[in-house]
Amino acid sequence: QVQLVESGGGLGQPGGSLRLSCAASGSIISIDDMGWYRQAPGKERELVATITSGGSANYVDSVKGRFTISRDNARNTVYLQMNSLKPEDTAVYYCNAKIRRPLRPWNDYWGQGTQVTVSS
Repeated sequence: QVQLVESGGGLGQPGGSLRLSCAASGSIISIDDMGWYRQAPGKERELVATITSGGSANYVDSVKGRFTISRDNARNTVYLQMNSLKPEDTAVYYCNAKIRRPLRPWNDYWGQGTQVTVSS
């Protein structure tokens, strides 16, 4: 089995910073793209940022210049550094990874979600 475990959510102040982490564990041969998604109340889940195994990153326009995605391939971990937080960043943040397991095809896996609330 594979697990994605997120940490680092919580309450942040407008203009402040939070850092999310997501570690993949289990029977893993390789990890391709990793990313972060978020879902605000009453809204659909949206892509926040993705990063390839080679380190190329992409961001949704609303977080460009404020959020930075990175990864540690040796630790199977992806990070999301969130700076200049805004109330509209409030959402449940989900980690996603495309993973290959032994004798299995590539598949998408999701973390359980971590709440980020931006409020003064």
